[in-house]
Amino acid sequence: MTRFAKGRKVIFWEEPVGGPDVAEARLNTRTCPDSGVFVVTPAIPDAIQGEAREETLRTLLDGLIAENEGDLVRWYYTPMMLSFSRHIDAICTVYDCMDELANFKFAPPELTILERELMNLSDVVFTGGYSLWEAKRDRHPNIHPFPSSVDRAHFAKARVLRETPEDQAHLPQPRFGFYGVVDERMDLQLLDSLAEARPEWSIVVVGPVVKIDPAHLPQRPNLHYLGGKGYDDLPRYLGGWDVALMPFAINESTRFISPTKTPEYLAGGRPVVSTPIVDVVRHYGDLEAVKVAQTTEEFIAGCEQALALSRTRGEWLKEVDAALSALSWDETFTRMNAEISSAIAQREQAASDALAQSGVAAPAIRPASRNKPFDYLIVGAGFAGSVLAERLTTQLGKRVLLIDKRPHIAGNAFDEKDAAGVLMHKYGPHIFHTNSEEVSGYLSQFTKWRPYEHRVLASVRGGLLVPMPINRTTLNMLYNVNLKTDDEAEAFLASRGEEVEKIRTSEDVVVSKVGRELYEMFFRGYTRKQWGLDPSELDKSVTARVPTRTNEDDRYFTDKFQAMPLDGYTRMFENMLDQKGLTVETGVEYEDARAETVYDHLIFTGPVDEFFDHRYGKLPYRSLAFRHETLQQEWFQSVGTVNYPDEQTPYTRISEYKHLTGQSSKVTTITYEYPRADGDPYYPVPRPENQALYKKYEALALETPNVHFVGRLATYRYYNMDQVVGQSLATFRRIAEREGRTTIAAQSAARAIAAS
Repeated sequence: MTRFAKGRKVIFWEEPVGGPDVAEARLNTRTCPDSGVFVVTPAIPDAIQGEAREETLRTLLDGLIAENEGDLVRWYYTPMMLSFSRHIDAICTVYDCMDELANFKFAPPELTILERELMNLSDVVFTGGYSLWEAKRDRHPNIHPFPSSVDRAHFAKARVLRETPEDQAHLPQPRFGFYGVVDERMDLQLLDSLAEARPEWSIVVVGPVVKIDPAHLPQRPNLHYLGGKGYDDLPRYLGGWDVALMPFAINESTRFISPTKTPEYLAGGRPVVSTPIVDVVRHYGDLEAVKVAQTTEEFIAGCEQALALSRTRGEWLKEVDAALSALSWDETFTRMNAEISSAIAQREQAASDALAQSGVAAPAIRPASRNKPFDYLIVGAGFAGSVLAERLTTQLGKRVLLIDKRPHIAGNAFDEKDAAGVLMHKYGPHIFHTNSEEVSGYLSQFTKWRPYEHRVLASVRGGLLVPMPINRTTLNMLYNVNLKTDDEAEAFLASRGEEVEKIRTSEDVVVSKVGRELYEMFFRGYTRKQWGLDPSELDKSVTARVPTRTNEDDRYFTDKFQAMPLDGYTRMFENMLDQKGLTVETGVEYEDARAETVYDHLIFTGPVDEFFDHRYGKLPYRSLAFRHETLQQEWFQSVGTVNYPDEQTPYTRISEYKHLTGQSSKVTTITYEYPRADGDPYYPVPRPENQALYKKYEALALETPNVHFVGRLATYRYYNMDQVVGQSLATFRRIAEREGRTTIAAQSAARAIAAS
C-alpha cells in the first residue's frame, strides 16, 4: 500500500467494528504517517444487522466516494466487502486473493458465492503465492501469482541487534521462536511435542491467539506465549532467537499459503525449520538454512541441525542473501502496477472496439499473417492444441499461431448440423465426463452444459438388448434369474469366473472376473473388430477400462461431472479460441507452416513418429470409418449407443445423436462405426512391443529443444477428452513456471502489503 500511495490517494477500508460505545453509524478515519494511506474504519451499532447493515455500509461508502473525486480503482482483499460495494463505478477492479479464505475456520457460507461474483467482476486477479494461483488460475483469464516478499533492511536489523525485549530477555537460550497469528493453522501438538522433547530449549511464540480457545494451548515450562507485537518490534524478537520456527499444521487452511515470515526470518539471518508447506518447499526448500520436516521426529532433528548451523556464519548465510537479493516490495509494486495499467488499457480498448464494431465479436478463425514472428506455433486444433493456445494467449500474453490440416477446429470432437438440421458428430460420438473439477471448471468458461448421462445397450443372442457394462440387470435378463442384491450378483459372477494364474492380457482380465461365456458374448468379438487383434494379444488395460457391476447402475460412466456442451463442441472451441493474440488457420499442413512461419516454440499434437519422419518405423494405430444416415423417423433406438459385439456384424456400434444433444426433430441421424487398420490415426495399439517403440520416440522428444509433445497421438496414450485437457493444463503450468521470472510475475517478486 505504501508504494501505491505515492502519487495517488489510497483509502483502506477496514472491517466494520461495533460495540456498546457505537450509538450511530459513522466512519472513523486516520492517516498512516509512514505511508500516507487514508484508513477508514466503519463503526456500526450492534442493533443494525442483516440487510439494514449492508445498506448502512453502502451509504457510508457512497458518502466517502462523493468526497473524493477522480477515477477509482477498486481493490479487494476479501469477497465479503463486495456485498455493499458492487455498485461502484471503477476504471479497474482488482481481487488480491491472499488465501483460500473458504478453508478457514468460521468462514461465512456466502464467501464462496461472493468470490465467484468477484472473479467475474475483476479485471485482474493477484494471488498470494503459486499454490493458490495453481488452484485458481482457471477461474479468471488475467490472474497472476505474487509470492511473499520481504523488507530486507527492516528484518536484517535482527543480525546486529544486541538488546532483546524485556519479556524475552530472561528466557534461557537456545531460543526457538515463531511470530504470527496463532490460529487453526498452527500445529499445536507439534509445538507441544517439541517443547516436551527438548525441555532445555526455550520455545517462544509471539502473536495474538485467534479463533481458538487460549485454554487449549499446550502448556510447558519452556513454552512461552508473549502475545501480539508491533511490526517495528519483530526484528528485536527475531534477533534474540537462535532458530526460527514455522510449525504449521498440514490442513485445508494451510494448503495454499505462501508465508511472508519465511523470507523475513531468513533476512534476519536465522535458519528456519518448517513443516512441508508447498510454497515454502517450492521457493526455499533447496536452501541449507531451511529445514523441511514431515514428522515430529524430523522436525526436532531439523531444529538440532538448524541450531548447529546458527552457530556458524558460513556459506549458508551467503546462499540466503543471494536467494533474497531479488526480493523487493518495489519490484512487486512495479509488476502489480503494470498489470493494473494493462487491465485498464484493455478495458478501454474493449469499449472502443465494441463501439466501433457495434457489438459484433471478432471471428474465432482468422487468416494468419505469417510475416510476423509468433511466440508459439501449435500444430493441431483439437483439445490439446486449443487449450494451450487459449492459456498461452490469455495468461502469458503470447502470440500464437494455431494450425490444423483439417478444414475445421475442434479435432475429432468437431460437430455440425447436417443437411436435415441435426447436430451430429462427424467423427463419432464424443461424450464428455470427468471427475476433475479443474477440467470441468476450465471448460465451463467457454460453454454452458446440458446434463447428460450416457447409456449403452449391447445386442446379443440374436438381438436381445441388455445394459452394457454388465450389471445385475444384464445378468437377470440373460440367465432368467432374480438377483436382488449386490452380494448375490457378486456371488453369481464369482461362480462363473475362472482362475487365471497371472493376469497379463485383456482376455485374462475378463475371464477371471466373469467367465468365458460372458467374455465371448460381450468382449471377444467386439475387441477383435475394434483392434484387429484377439484380446489375448492386447494389454490388460484395454478391457480393464470397462467395469463389471453388481448393482443396477446402467450408466456407461460414473464420473461426478457428466454433460454435453449446450451449443455443441465446435461452438465451445470457437469461444475458447476467440482471443487477442491468437491466430487460427485451418486446412494447413505442418510442413508448410513450418517453412513459412517465424516462431520461437512449437507445440505438436500429431503422431510423434510422424514428427520424426518414422525414424524407427511406424507406430501402429487403429482408425475408424463412419457411415452417417439421416432417417425419416423421430427415433431409431432407445439409448445413445448400441454395441454389436458379434464378430459377424461388420460395425461395432450405432449412435443416435439426439439422445446426446437433446434436440427435437421429426428426423434423426445415426452413425455406424467401422474399425479399420488404415486411415487417420485414432487409437494407439496397446501392446508391449509398441510401447517399447514409442519409448525410442519419447527419448527423441525429450532431447528436442523448444518443442512440447501433447495429446493422445503425440504421447501414444489412449486419453479421454478430459484427460487431454488435464494434460494440456499441466503442460501450460510447466511452461508458465519456466517463464515465470519474466512473464507471469517473478518467483522472486512478492506481495505489496507493507504495514500501514
